[in-house]
Amino acid sequence: MKIDCLIIDDEKLARDLLVEFLEPYPEVEVVGQCSKGKDAVEKIDKLKPKLIFLDVQMPGMDGFDVLEAITHKPYVIFTTAYDQYAIQAFDKNAVDYVLKPLDEERFKLAIKRATERIKAEQTNVEDLLMNIKSGGEESKYSSHLFVQKSEKLLNLEVKDIVHLEASGDYTILTTKNDQYLSSSGIGKLEEKLNPDVFIRVHRSTIINLNYLKEIEKHFNGGLIVKMENGKSFPVSRTYAKQIRKKVV
Repeated sequence: MKIDCLIIDDEKLARDLLVEFLEPYPEVEVVGQCSKGKDAVEKIDKLKPKLIFLDVQMPGMDGFDVLEAITHKPYVIFTTAYDQYAIQAFDKNAVDYVLKPLDEERFKLAIKRATERIKAEQTNVEDLLMNIKSGGEESKYSSHLFVQKSEKLLNLEVKDIVHLEASGDYTILTTKNDQYLSSSGIGKLEEKLNPDVFIRVHRSTIINLNYLKEIEKHFNGGLIVKMENGKSFPVSRTYAKQIRKKVV
């Protein structure tokens, strides 16, 4: 697996040293160098390197300005002579933070961390693709759904969903601790959910059987499902037979 790498530093000596340190790592290919923040932004978004070495202090745009300006999001190893930026660097999800003057042993540790994270990510993607291509039962149903919370789009694990409720053309998904909104209708989401776990109890409600606390018989012969979170839902006659089969 090749790891494209971009070196960004206003000091030529530092750039040359990084290139030298990378020579024993054939899997890491240096695709470019930059001495200014503005040039770095253009090259990162054009070349889309998997990894960048980024100096914090540069004329014009500093390293943090660069990260704010780019669209492509690479793994980052910060290189700087000033340790006061460490907390801010890790707030930006940096892989590592290496102080100047650059030490080869410390560099080895940083590159080891970076390559391990990149390879782990690649392995996860390949496993997912293999599962999809296999056409097996596990790939038939979604393990994650993209949902909205405030202005963010989040990747929600399906197993954490307690119940789903239709809301017009949208669907409200409830977990133990929060609620999320999906732009998909409840019928479309039902197709993505494993029917051995998620069961429809009403045209507007789907529950996760793993969070079902009890079923109560209503005075008129109907059923009410009570969830562990305290929420109760009536079971329509259309789905009553189905839920009886699941819980017997």
